[in-house]
Amino acid sequence: MEPTKALLLIDLQNDYFPGGDYELARIEAAGGTAAEVLDRFRRDGRPVFHVRHEFPTVDAPFFRPGSTGAAIHKSVAPLPTEAVITKQHINAFAQTDLKAQLDAIGVKNLVVVGAMSHMCIEGATRAAADFGYGVEVIHDACATRDQEFNGRSVAAADVHAASMAALGFGYAKVLAFQDWK
Repeated sequence: MEPTKALLLIDLQNDYFPGGDYELARIEAAGGTAAEVLDRFRRDGRPVFHVRHEFPTVDAPFFRPGSTGAAIHKSVAPLPTEAVITKQHINAFAQTDLKAQLDAIGVKNLVVVGAMSHMCIEGATRAAADFGYGVEVIHDACATRDQEFNGRSVAAADVHAASMAALGFGYAKVLAFQDWK
């Protein structure tokens, strides 16, 4: 029997979408693709885990506790039967019961989608691989935003590409949705 495969939808929250407090580049396209991945998991009866970030204080720049911005976006809204993990760190496994929940149902492989590519997607993917899970990242179901380093602006597409290249080198199989089975 194939080991259980679960979906991790990471930080697809309102603040990252248009009108939110920290809008990402390509988030609507990535969210739409993530919704397609979610639909496939639901059709196949596979486990789904929604991960949402919430900062601990109301003076946070986004994902403030109890805010509309911190809510999971309607395009990938959880069903009552699907787990929702709330985190306060980049790594979805840090100080949460995510690993315990995955292990309790025999998950051996994860599919990861969400935001931001260079932060929480990388953090969760690297941690999952370190824990021994097989990981697939659907790169066109992930998004980020422009960054700045050492006075240089780095376009979101380049930030995303560098993150996916690093993950694909040693932590995960990085695939386009059309190539994912």
